[in-house]
Amino acid sequence: MDTTTVLLVGAPLSGTAIELRDVPDPVFAQAMVGPGAAVDPERGPLTVVSPIAGTLVKLKPHAFVVVAAGGRGVLVHLGIDTVNLDGAGFELLAVEGAEVAAGAPVVRWNPAEIEARGLSPVCPVIALDAETAAVGAVAAGPIEPGRTLFQWGA
Repeated sequence: MDTTTVLLVGAPLSGTAIELRDVPDPVFAQAMVGPGAAVDPERGPLTVVSPIAGTLVKLKPHAFVVVAAGGRGVLVHLGIDTVNLDGAGFELLAVEGAEVAAGAPVVRWNPAEIEARGLSPVCPVIALDAETAAVGAVAAGPIEPGRTLFQWGA
């Protein structure tokens, strides 16, 4: 895995960039899955885009993983406990195994509908298999898709 270069991880959707510790789920908030950041999304229909260029190695309605050419993988998780929705409210716009550019559409959903079901729509964006110190320059405040959410690497 190439960790000598900086990987700019973009916001996968519009909203407010927040610290991972502010995610309303202890597994993500305590970085048990890995370090990163999160986006509290705008409420309304949104298209979620790939945060990096790479291969879409895992694609579920509520989450996906993109692995860059150097081997670093980024998890985007759409909401908290949304796996329990069995795909309801999510529309896949890409296919597992596809090569995607940073900013390529992956999933369409409506965070307001998720919130109406009593779930948090906050979206953790995780640097998989990364050391906490490897993630820096975490954005805060309003963010648009493709703007740098955090940097990963040297």
